Amino acid sequence: MSTNAMKDKRIVIAGSRKTDEMSLIIEKRGGIPFIRSLQGLTMFEEDLLEEPLRRFAEQGADWIILTTGLGSESVVGAADKLGIGQAVLERMSQAKIASRGYKTSAFLKRTGLQAVVSDDDGTMQGLMDNLSAYNFEGQRVWIQLHGEPAPELTRFLENKGAVHVESVLPYRHVPPAEATLDLLMTELVEGSVDTVCFTTAVQVHYLFKYAIGSGRKEQLLNAFEQHVVAAAVGKVTAEALKEYRVKRIIVPEIERMGALIIEISRYYESVEGNEI
Repeated sequence: MSTNAMKDKRIVIAGSRKTDEMSLIIEKRGGIPFIRSLQGLTMFEEDLLEEPLRRFAEQGADWIILTTGLGSESVVGAADKLGIGQAVLERMSQAKIASRGYKTSAFLKRTGLQAVVSDDDGTMQGLMDNLSAYNFEGQRVWIQLHGEPAPELTRFLENKGAVHVESVLPYRHVPPAEATLDLLMTELVEGSVDTVCFTTAVQVHYLFKYAIGSGRKEQLLNAFEQHVVAAAVGKVTAEALKEYRVKRIIVPEIERMGALIIEISRYYESVEGNEI
């Protein structure tokens, strides 16, 4: 693969983490990085965890569904600060555990817990597909989420007979600056950037919700259809793009930001000399 495959390509980084590292990788391959963070802030709301954690330590649950590694770590960390960390881990060990994504699997391995159901592709739909074989009639379910509610998962469990479903969100996403959204929208529509690297699904949702609210969704879709390449770090982020009818999506086999940049390089190398 040519190390200059991305020469003069204008690559937008939509994330807020490791942007310097990503920029350097892009520059080494001849690209021009633009940081347009659509992640917003992620606020850790520890105070909101105390009541549900104390309740969980006392009552436990039949099922625990862990959806992110960072969120799982934060829940246990908050429990430790409250002096109930061991009780929470004990309740977890007594329940059936379902996990989503490889980072959550890594958390379980570190804590010595085992999942009954594991969905390593990281999608909520994949998790529900794997859970569909189990009976939730009369069961109490405790869900750890990250940043956003998951009403589709709650409905799924209730439709399968769960009597009580409780979700905890240790983190909450705060929207990015409107000026950043407006600038990126203008750049996309005008064709002044070539690729957008989305590293989480929430970045996709913020961009498209802004486009919808400003009456420019079709312009945004046309940009991705005609001259801008959408790149997603993994399946969850790619699924979010598909929800909004984006068709051309680059996704690496390994869910890593470095792998994403390499996959973009391969894409441009494969279309070199052709109009995109």
